[in-house]
Amino acid sequence: MAARDFFHETVKRGLEKEQWLITDDPLELELERVTVKIDLGAERLIAAQKGTEKIAVEIKSFLSTSAISDFHTALGQFLNYKIILELNEPERLLYLAIPLEAYQTFFQSRLAQIAIQRHQLKLIIYEPVTEEIVQWIN
Repeated sequence: MAARDFFHETVKRGLEKEQWLITDDPLELELERVTVKIDLGAERLIAAQKGTEKIAVEIKSFLSTSAISDFHTALGQFLNYKIILELNEPERLLYLAIPLEAYQTFFQSRLAQIAIQRHQLKLIIYEPVTEEIVQWIN
């Protein structure tokens, strides 16, 4: 089993506080002989006439000494997972969960902002101490 991110349970609890039902932990998808494990799959009932809203969440801690290295890994995983998710579960939106501090620092850089826009990254900003989701960026 792949190692879980340091803040895996933190983000999971934050989503549950917002009434998300965790359906997969991890969400395992396959394309031919390539299998990936996205950290979480979740869904939330919006309204009976609208059906359900489904998401997949890749969680990153950004705790290493190199934010750019963490970003390269996160972006690469996000892009690969997005391809496989579009083919297997196109109704599910993919989000990258990052801590508030990383969002307020590295993610304000020009490089990060261009990458977010160009690759249409959807972000969940979480506060590790309070285990809360503080912002959704679509």
